[in-house]
Amino acid sequence: MFEVERIVNRFMDYVKISSETGNEGDFYERLIEDLKEIGAEVTVDSAGQASGSNANNIYAKFTGNKDMEPLMFSCHMDTVKPGVNIEPVIVEGLIKSKGDTILGSDDKSGITALIEAMGMINSEQRDHGPIQMVFTISEEGGLKGSKNLDFDRLIGKSCFVLDSSGQVGKIIVQAPAQNKITAEITGKPAHAGIAPEKGVSAIMVGSEAIYNMQLLRIDEETTANIGTFESIGETNIVSPKARIVGEIRSLDKEKIGKQTDHMEDCLRNSAVGHGAEIDISIEKMYEPFCISEDDDIVKYVKKKCETLSIKPFTASTGGGSDANVYNSRGIKTLNLGCGVNNAHTKDEFIAVRDLIDLTKLAYSLILG
Repeated sequence: MFEVERIVNRFMDYVKISSETGNEGDFYERLIEDLKEIGAEVTVDSAGQASGSNANNIYAKFTGNKDMEPLMFSCHMDTVKPGVNIEPVIVEGLIKSKGDTILGSDDKSGITALIEAMGMINSEQRDHGPIQMVFTISEEGGLKGSKNLDFDRLIGKSCFVLDSSGQVGKIIVQAPAQNKITAEITGKPAHAGIAPEKGVSAIMVGSEAIYNMQLLRIDEETTANIGTFESIGETNIVSPKARIVGEIRSLDKEKIGKQTDHMEDCLRNSAVGHGAEIDISIEKMYEPFCISEDDDIVKYVKKKCETLSIKPFTASTGGGSDANVYNSRGIKTLNLGCGVNNAHTKDEFIAVRDLIDLTKLAYSLILG
């Protein structure tokens, strides 16, 4: 029933189609074509305009038995860089890139599994409830696709996002919120050799602020990091401009607020101390979610895994996904392991066995 060669070939075809964040257009067109081929009613929105992408979110509906509970599934179409001209190879049962790019199994393993599973179910004329598959753009760029979904089009109260790294059977029941903090520092230029005391160094302001921050692992639920410290200028001029961008993540809303305030205070105190101006913006990227291990949706996935001899286990993650957005909008959503290893690196790989197991799990979940 599960044709390994066909499933692997589809995956290989998909990862060869470049779809870096903002440039998902070619893969978007292919996916629409493939969804229609397996009987989906396909619609799209205009999220690309708001997200800065040449594609849009895809909504694929399969009518099914209306007496059964509707279910949703979701994956994202985009990949991180470098994701152009990917050449997948199979080495000892592992699919990887030749080494110059990522592989793109994040998230094309999930997409492959859904398309293959639904195609088999329709060809076998198996009974299933109403199914909706949502394929988002720009997930890697800040969940922009899911944030711009038309939620009035969605049919289910429960959703499975196929997008977590790690082995098939992993069930993400908890994920953090994330805040992004951006600081624009304005000092005062002066000749660095003749009158440096007349200047205010934006670099010094930023350096002192960062030195005073608690960063990286704050506690078991909270992390913080500075990703950008940017100031470009000549060595003979006291630098008047600097830009700092950082993030805060926590499973606890109170803790993320406290850490955000701490980092903002460090920045403002340093600016005041040096006589610089500072403009700070804080963006709430996404909300946290936590689903009980005793919840019916978790039990449902565990039962399906056990039936397939896949070992299920629940986990918490430090990363965000479209599952955060769905949960924040009242759609109970789990993020499921897709067999992806070393995501976002040139060493990324997925085992053929995991790709097949993921397809089997998607098949079983769809059937209800």
